[in-house]
Amino acid sequence: MSQISNAIATRDNGPEAIVRQHKDDLTLVLPSHVKGETWMRLAYGALRSNAQLLQVATRNPGSLMTALQECARLGHEPASKSFYFVPFGNEIQGIEGYRGVVERIYRAGAVKVVHAEVVYVNDEFVWAPGTIDTHQPPRWEGPQTVPFHKADWFSDRGDVKGAFSYGIFQDGTPSRVVIINRAYIDKVRKESKGSNSPTSPWVKWFDQMVLKTVAHRLEPWVPTSTEWRKEQMRAAHEVAAEQAGPVVIAPQGAEPDYRDDDEGPIEGEFVEDEGGAA
Repeated sequence: MSQISNAIATRDNGPEAIVRQHKDDLTLVLPSHVKGETWMRLAYGALRSNAQLLQVATRNPGSLMTALQECARLGHEPASKSFYFVPFGNEIQGIEGYRGVVERIYRAGAVKVVHAEVVYVNDEFVWAPGTIDTHQPPRWEGPQTVPFHKADWFSDRGDVKGAFSYGIFQDGTPSRVVIINRAYIDKVRKESKGSNSPTSPWVKWFDQMVLKTVAHRLEPWVPTSTEWRKEQMRAAHEVAAEQAGPVVIAPQGAEPDYRDDDEGPIEGEFVEDEGGAA
């Protein structure tokens, strides 16, 4: 077979062709703010511009599709600063970046400011909720509602000590403050697949991964666009069910089942799902 024929065969059976075949499935889960055609062109472009990504996707197209589906579900552009495609050995991992987490919080509309900072050993950090703190800036007079963080941005700030995050709602009130220490950061990194690999984000962009980890911990306390879409879909499903037909009544004496498999974690229960996608 000639080189041209080989190239055509590769093109017609390669990862790009597989992505094209599943175009409808991918665009179906995209949120309304994302244009399907534009999103697909970005997906093709990501494969064409990264030889290593294309090589791994050729060997394991299933991992590529999984990463693309997660990217589409979250409403991010493929291979952007919001959502990365990272080759790990013989598979591709889709990793949401810190910017992606913050974007989803802003999209929901309830939060006007997301504040997240890494705290280093040489920084000054004070967090004593409910107490009067003279460190507090004038806009937070009275009981301390958010942490005070002071850093010399132009000096050696030392090693990473931890991180904190909170949101400011549209009415100006702060959300719950989330704080993580170094032990928790190291735990998340340890559980992340391939975290010690030279290509791992934990090696290349450690500070950004710390920010993303603390932003993920903030998610249970502020609305995100994925939660909003989930509630919209649930409401539509309930309306459709009400219009579908008669209600089935449980037999006398049967115990009611109040479980809802679509519900997320109960308030106060943190589900640690950072891992490689922290």
